[in-house]
Amino acid sequence: MKYAINVYGRDVICASCVNAPGSRDTYEWLQAVLNRKYPDHDLHFNYIDMDHDENLSDYDADIIERINDDELFYPLVTINDDIIQDGHVQLKPIQRAIEQK
Repeated sequence: MKYAINVYGRDVICASCVNAPGSRDTYEWLQAVLNRKYPDHDLHFNYIDMDHDENLSDYDADIIERINDDELFYPLVTINDDIIQDGHVQLKPIQRAIEQK
């Protein structure tokens, strides 16, 4: 199965996530850890810069709008367009999502 793992973020750290790593750091960390943990899985990672990316899908634009409206926090992680985690990202929920798909 193919896994499209998207991390939505910005260069500025989320005000609610002061002690958490930044969005790009979270993206790089997830990419390294998940590729090492699941070498036989078809993982595709994408970082979506909420302030600079253009040509976003309607789904991406909706997620960003929800983050801007404070319904969700960033960094936000989706797997195959399912929201897995937002704000302070932890590994276990993401691993669970991969293993259940």
